[in-house]
Amino acid sequence: MSVQPLDDLLDRLRQGDNAAAERLYRAFEPYLRKVVRRQLPRQLRSKFDSADVVQSAWATFLQRFHDAGWRFTGPAQLRAFLATVTRNRLTDRIRHFHAALEHERSLDYKDFASLSASADPRPSELARADDLWRRMLDLCPPQHHELLRLKRQGWRLEDIAARTGLHEGSVRRILRQLARRLAFEPAN
Repeated sequence: MSVQPLDDLLDRLRQGDNAAAERLYRAFEPYLRKVVRRQLPRQLRSKFDSADVVQSAWATFLQRFHDAGWRFTGPAQLRAFLATVTRNRLTDRIRHFHAALEHERSLDYKDFASLSASADPRPSELARADDLWRRMLDLCPPQHHELLRLKRQGWRLEDIAARTGLHEGSVRRILRQLARRLAFEPAN
């Protein structure tokens, strides 16, 4: 872009010509994005795009251009000025995200294992357990239901025997018979 067309574009921009603003933006935008990308910290690249910073800087430039009466000797001076405005906008954004960066930390590989696996059973496992429980109650006579409830709660065989008044061997035999019936009974 030569000095004469730049002066013409800036004059048209002062008069509020949107086409002139667009043409200037398209001329300088690739360079300004490079300025941002070179100075953007790696940790912040996921927070915002270089185009966002350039657009914000351009909006600031357009707002102040009309009031300030800035004059530029050539495209190089305008480009340097826009680069400074863009770097300042980037610095503002970095300051804004600085506190968040201090609190963020990357997860170690070991941390992923603790996050991914839950000790709680999945809903499908709970549903299968409930189905199995209903099948066990259906296959057992009602007088053995208390024995099954105690076993499901984790009681030991000798404690179940003492609580139900059955012999420990009888408790073991009832549970074994139920396991055999479950193994040969088709699931619904």
